[in-house]
Amino acid sequence: MKMHFKGLEFALVGGKIVLTDCFGTAVCKDAEKLPNFNFVELQIAGENHASHCGAKMFESSEWSKLKYISYSETQNKLEIVQASELVSVATHFEAYDDTDVLRVWNTVTNMTDKPITLEHISSFVCCGFGQNGTESVNNLYLHKFYNSWHVECQPVRSSFYNLGLFNGNERCMKRISGCNTGSWSTKEELPQAIIEDADTGRFFMFQIEAAGSWYYEIADNKKLIYLNIGGPNSNFNGWSKVIQPHGGFVTEKVAIVAGDSINKVVGEMTKYRRHIVSACKPDKQLPVIFNEYMHLSWDNPNEERTKKLVPSVAELGAKYYVIDCGWHDDCPYTEIYQKAGKWQPSNLRFPSGIKAAVDFIKSYGMKAGLWLEPEIIGCKCSEMEEYYGDDAFFYRNGKKTVTSNRKFLDFRNEKVREYMSETVARIAGYGVEYLKFDYNQDCGTGNERNADSAGDGLIEHTNAFLGWLFDMKAKYPALIFEGCASGGCRLDYKTLSAYSLVSTSDQTDYKKYPHIAANIFSAVLPEQAAVWSYPVESLGMDVFDVDTFETVNARVSTEQVVMNMVNAMLGRMHLASAVHLLSEEKRALIKEGIELCNSLVAFKREALPYFPCGFNDFNKREAASGLLSGKTLELAVWNMGGDGEIKIPLPDITVKGVRIAYPAAASEKVTFEPHSVNISLGKGYKARLLEIKIL
Repeated sequence: MKMHFKGLEFALVGGKIVLTDCFGTAVCKDAEKLPNFNFVELQIAGENHASHCGAKMFESSEWSKLKYISYSETQNKLEIVQASELVSVATHFEAYDDTDVLRVWNTVTNMTDKPITLEHISSFVCCGFGQNGTESVNNLYLHKFYNSWHVECQPVRSSFYNLGLFNGNERCMKRISGCNTGSWSTKEELPQAIIEDADTGRFFMFQIEAAGSWYYEIADNKKLIYLNIGGPNSNFNGWSKVIQPHGGFVTEKVAIVAGDSINKVVGEMTKYRRHIVSACKPDKQLPVIFNEYMHLSWDNPNEERTKKLVPSVAELGAKYYVIDCGWHDDCPYTEIYQKAGKWQPSNLRFPSGIKAAVDFIKSYGMKAGLWLEPEIIGCKCSEMEEYYGDDAFFYRNGKKTVTSNRKFLDFRNEKVREYMSETVARIAGYGVEYLKFDYNQDCGTGNERNADSAGDGLIEHTNAFLGWLFDMKAKYPALIFEGCASGGCRLDYKTLSAYSLVSTSDQTDYKKYPHIAANIFSAVLPEQAAVWSYPVESLGMDVFDVDTFETVNARVSTEQVVMNMVNAMLGRMHLASAVHLLSEEKRALIKEGIELCNSLVAFKREALPYFPCGFNDFNKREAASGLLSGKTLELAVWNMGGDGEIKIPLPDITVKGVRIAYPAAASEKVTFEPHSVNISLGKGYKARLLEIKIL
């Protein structure tokens, strides 16, 4: 018996159901070996992990015991049920009409009358990468998406061979793995990757939708190469889960797709991501946000500064004005992180009250926003620690977890949810229509209190927090919610599905931001990916004391303004810095950039990412990245210290015409051939936005 579903093929072999084709990319041609591979790996505590496997997650206790039971199929859904003596596993495949991506997850049910403990359960497994198995390791490549504070979304391409997967005997102990443990889901790398087969020209992309810990591995067995992807496990993430008799557990969801280019698989994943992100009516027009944090107020906003900035920002055309960290707590700004948690306005910094500041912002035609870090309290916020009680916090080794002067709140706790709901209600009552939710430290393994394991406590907390956030969105439909985690340390699509937009980085150097902006649409939707634009780099934390009109315009060139605008033009613009001190000529460039950004709203919402030069990295001196829709390619081009003679290959499209869309007064020479565009930017740090028309 064979079954086909949206690019997948299954066969029934000896009572076992096996995946024989995954988008034509992962294919196991040796029928005798098929029963050795299951698309589910599940390890139960106390049961034999049968193989000589080392640290690898294959041939788990149930892998050979799961037998085919049934399947059911509708137009866009497939469910396959397998069972052993201990568990039943339903594997769910979900398709979408406008994309080739499949969403996959497993539901496990304890079939016994005693509790069992899960130590590992995959979301999806497939095997057969490379036409010749382990003999293909030199021509199989992994695009691994490294990610960290200030250096988000940095894909690196390496062969399986160079990553340590060799053509040995039947198997080796080596894994090529990706892993995160903790509440910053993307602090070291993104939960996604692309496998490239250079022999066939095929690309396979996956993403793991986990808001905390997750794991994937690529390794060999029986001289075939497999991929195992999913949420946390016992070995690497400190996770285990007790399943009561006839109880169940649902894994984290993953998404998979294949295609003949990086642009193809990223484009398909982009279309899929648009299906799973929750809608937000006030964010439909992708309004430009001004946030006075970066290169301006930092952690020390106050009433006087806000009043000085608002008229100038409004004149530029920003729609929202956000007062970031520091609007709260009557303490010196150097102590606000240690004492945060009450979320009451600071009379010290806003003596007329925060509502007066909000009303002042609104009087200039903008909407107001505030910052919160809802999942923590400061380590010196004794009042809230006493109010919440011990059960409201994360614990490790019997002690409350404390990191970077923060203690972590557990959103399973009713008191936590109630107080933070009251906080959101109070802030909405000030007239605020934008909330930036930040998260500035990682909790570690998780929370061992009231949980089967620390990793289990972390999953339950993140599920409770995101559930609470969805409740807040439903209750306050006029609020836009932004996600942030020290920039891009939570760029997973379980988290991103809940937010309208997300801060992609805390990068403070506009000359380095292009390395991030050029790649970011591979990880985040254009309509979600907020990029800072700070035309005026500050010289320190005391901007308002040291900078004047003369000093700012002496050091800020028009090209600096332009590059900052181009950095953010194709994503979500987060304007910042002392723009009120710029000359009218430079302010006109900002205004022009905002107007162009606004004109691209409908285009951004349907366009797909386009990487004509592949992914960028911090060693490159030039970059190009764009959005493609219909017959138009909007392409950002950067020179980061190179000679400025940039040729952009466009092998899969035919160019009809090209112009510099921003800045309008640019005079650089731009030429094109049928499959390439050339621009002479000149030496130095410069950027332009090109509009390319396609035949």
